[in-house]
Amino acid sequence: RSLVVVHFWAPWAPQCAQMNEVMAALAREHSHVTFVQLEAEAVPEVSEKYEISSVPTFLFFKDSQKVDRLDGAHAPELTQKVQRHAAGSAPAAGAASAQEQLHTRLKKLINAAPCMLFMKGSPKEPRCGERFSKQIVEILTRHGVAFSSFDVFSDEEVRQGLKTFSQWPTYPQLYVAGELLGGLDIIK
Repeated sequence: RSLVVVHFWAPWAPQCAQMNEVMAALAREHSHVTFVQLEAEAVPEVSEKYEISSVPTFLFFKDSQKVDRLDGAHAPELTQKVQRHAAGSAPAAGAASAQEQLHTRLKKLINAAPCMLFMKGSPKEPRCGERFSKQIVEILTRHGVAFSSFDVFSDEEVRQGLKTFSQWPTYPQLYVAGELLGGLDIIK
């Protein structure tokens, strides 16, 4: 009934070894959470079932149901998701505090890098034939702008919450020094 976090990993990927260390630290901190490591290539039928296309990937389960996913070696995000879902096992603290927690989380994500791009997919793999995200990545790259990105498909709470928070209904969204510049048209 408690939270189970499954890490799909590969022995040849150094970022997986780093994330295993993060998981070990989280396991010490959250004794009521079960952490499992699965070598993705050793269990191809499971990897295929859960659409594991890269490592590391983390799946979160509650009551045998998948409730969340994290693709990539993002230690702060993994920690936040574990804390949020582990806390979700406890009685709810109320809607107002959940909204405050989301706003705090969004502010941290927005300020995670001097130039932060919220997009569909990643800079190397924009998702769903996403023309807008692909174009904004090309513009930033062409101008030598160093930026970090967040895949809004990896977290539905962030995807919906950021639209409200920023009062900007579409993606991509580009933030510089914590301030929203806008989407593709404005960046062009």
